[in-house]
Amino acid sequence: MTEFFAILGLLTLLGLTIFQIALIFGAPIGHYAWGGQYKQLPARLRVASASSIVLYMLFGAFLATRAGLAAMVSDTTTLTMGMRVFTAYFFLGIFMNAISRSKAERNLMTPVAAILAISFLLVTIGR
Repeated sequence: MTEFFAILGLLTLLGLTIFQIALIFGAPIGHYAWGGQYKQLPARLRVASASSIVLYMLFGAFLATRAGLAAMVSDTTTLTMGMRVFTAYFFLGIFMNAISRSKAERNLMTPVAAILAISFLLVTIGR
């Protein structure tokens, strides 16, 4: 079951990566991200989207390692603490997306954050 939730989390992170790439290249879907103020993101938020992709790669490395799908984080203490912190981060993300001023962002990103929070939690406690 741990592998299932790890793969679900990794696929969700992949989907978010594709979404952020689209935002970086000017896709008119900005109302789904960063508070929903812009249809197309300004330069500063495109940089933030690129930074998000780096974070998604970090999250994915920890998730895949913890689930035993890959060995990218070698220190057990770092892995354990990282998974706990990332799990808390995604649970906070549920709340933060749920209170977004953008209805589109609330409707899309709240469930996405919930999928990641649950996936990280179950992988963290499941191995």
